Amino acid sequence: MIIEHLFQLKQRRTSIRAELVGGLTTFLAMSYILAVNPELLGSAGMDKRAVFTATVLAAIVGCLLMGLIANFPVALAPGMGLNAFFTYTVVQEWHIPWQTALAGVFVAGLLFILLTLSKLRDTLINLIPSALKYAVSAGIGLFIAFSGLQTSGIIVANKSNAVALGNLHSPTVLLAIFGIIIGVILVTANVTGGIFWGMFITAAVGMIFQVIPLPTGIVSGVPSVQPIFGQALTHITDINSFQMIIVILTFFIIGLFDTSGTLVGVATEAGMVNHDTGEVKGVGKALFSGALATTIGAIFGTSPTTAYVESTSGVAVGARTGLSSVVAAILFAIAAFFSPVLTVITSAVTASALIIVGILMLSNVQYIDWTKFEIAVPAFFTMIMMLLTYSISEGLAVGFIFYPITMTVKGRWREVNALMWAMMIIFILYFAFVA
Repeated sequence: MIIEHLFQLKQRRTSIRAELVGGLTTFLAMSYILAVNPELLGSAGMDKRAVFTATVLAAIVGCLLMGLIANFPVALAPGMGLNAFFTYTVVQEWHIPWQTALAGVFVAGLLFILLTLSKLRDTLINLIPSALKYAVSAGIGLFIAFSGLQTSGIIVANKSNAVALGNLHSPTVLLAIFGIIIGVILVTANVTGGIFWGMFITAAVGMIFQVIPLPTGIVSGVPSVQPIFGQALTHITDINSFQMIIVILTFFIIGLFDTSGTLVGVATEAGMVNHDTGEVKGVGKALFSGALATTIGAIFGTSPTTAYVESTSGVAVGARTGLSSVVAAILFAIAAFFSPVLTVITSAVTASALIIVGILMLSNVQYIDWTKFEIAVPAFFTMIMMLLTYSISEGLAVGFIFYPITMTVKGRWREVNALMWAMMIIFILYFAFVA
């Protein structure tokens, strides 16, 4: 049987039915990205309908690569956090055109591919201290959650206090608050696809009370990706500044650790880790699939593609092979024909998804040893400065600067590798001459 031979179902102790259910579960858990990504990248000046199609295409390619090459029960799509960095930091704060930003994603993807093909892969992953990896993930979680609160109007700018509560009598704000409550209830109750269903219910309530206009249709042809397709390739020559080098490094570093961390986590849940050696079976092919997906996704016109931790929901119901990823790819392809529904997915609707994903990402702080001050300081500054500077890269930079300092003062300078010293110097130069 071709499917058995391709995905090794018996060897992984699974079945076609379990993989189908697992793929459906994973898709429902992460399908919110089809609404959130166009909303976020649309704020960068990109065509939302084209971004929707690019998101679908990137997810299809990523899931197929992961399923057919790596045989991993992991689904891929444009990643949360990286899309926020793309929009709010690179485009809005640094005023880099989105076309050039896409070129940066493409180059970061190429670097990722080269890394996965070399023996440096595991070495580089291990060179970044675990505490900073977790701090970066948690900091992005805070950033995303704050973004959801701000774009929905729950939090607004304030001259005396920087931020304050928004107008709680506004129908839009009330709808966003309702959505957050519903989303939290569903996720807490472990409802499959809780984030997706929370957005669905919020949008329905918004239409009933005329806070959101009704869609012009439900099913249509797939929107053209032409307005953004290939821009990453035609603007590679625009990568000619130190600032863009920082952008590429940030995409590369965050993408690498986000993907590798998720793969290890999902593989552990799926029983794909060798308990004697700690080795994850097939992780090299999985990382290569993620790197190739990012590169192709950039050509389509979207921010970096990454492995989704929501894949653990599919593993929880039985997924053990790449067949579940192929199922998710098929479902993303079907979803491409429902673009008219996007008109009802406003910032009030997506707020709950951003905040809940942020909460889930923040859970990584539990792995940081807060009892050691030399570790706590860089971890703290990484997270808090991402939030307060409204810049993921600047938060990462501050944390990477503090780490060698505190470790040296504590007498642990031998534990600081050459990469961390180099990153400290690069980020100091960044603050001195670019920021």
